[in-house]
Amino acid sequence: MTKFDVIGFGALNVDTLLKVDKIAGAEEESFIHDYTEACGGSAANTMVGLARLGCKVGFIGKVADDHEGKLQIDCFQKEGVDTEGIIHAAKGKSGVCLGFVDKKGARALYINPGVNDSIEFREIQAPYVTDTQFLHLSSFVGEKSFRAQKKLMSFLPASVKISFDPGSLYAQEGLAAIEPIIQNSFVMMPNAVELELITGESDIPEGAATLIGMGVEIVAVKLGDKGCYVTNGEQKKTIPPFKVQAVDTTGAGDAFNAGFLYGLIQNKPLFECGRLGNYVASRSVMKMGARDGLPYEKDLALI
Repeated sequence: MTKFDVIGFGALNVDTLLKVDKIAGAEEESFIHDYTEACGGSAANTMVGLARLGCKVGFIGKVADDHEGKLQIDCFQKEGVDTEGIIHAAKGKSGVCLGFVDKKGARALYINPGVNDSIEFREIQAPYVTDTQFLHLSSFVGEKSFRAQKKLMSFLPASVKISFDPGSLYAQEGLAAIEPIIQNSFVMMPNAVELELITGESDIPEGAATLIGMGVEIVAVKLGDKGCYVTNGEQKKTIPPFKVQAVDTTGAGDAFNAGFLYGLIQNKPLFECGRLGNYVASRSVMKMGARDGLPYEKDLALI
């Protein structure tokens, strides 16, 4: 029996989200209706989602000794996410993200990664990362932390299954750059745009089949308000979404990951995992920010 169900490994950013009339282009103006400050980071949001669903989760990341760093630790501890794997930098600044969200819930994000991009492999506690059922990876802006993730692949025991959400940052790096992670992934959860960037395939089933051919056992492609496409190479299906009024899509993909991984941890059938992913994502987009709308285990009875 492992200590953790899932450990996340990714960037930690404090999100300042500005609700705007429209997302302005170059030389355009818009105005702000409201704003919130909230803890974020893709894998971090997924771990909070899993913790709320009753899973045992931890995290590997890096913060500085500043307001944002302390806020991240507090947020995790309040949600029940173990923080022993978080590295504390002696200098530098914690990561921040400035996000603009329009009336339809669409967003534009600007990231200042800070110490997120300074994680070295030697800083990762080996016993911490091996005592888990899943290790969930999401993207970093910089190369150093990306290298640490890739190096970790060859040190993990076979008992640890890799869950991988490449995000747009890693998808833009291209197939060759992220191939070491893909080949070690048990489950991969890109969105449709990321899938095409990685595989060169605009057809969703073809792109997913390409990843399966590279050794990924399960692929779940996030299709936004069209639901998700899931396959293990034999079973394949597009699973319809839960229809809701989207307020803010920030973190919707991270929320989907939490629901899908919860299904895998609970040994649910493949299509049920996709449905759980869609459900958790649908609750997430009904509130501002990546975490406020994330459901709790008791809410699953409503599906």
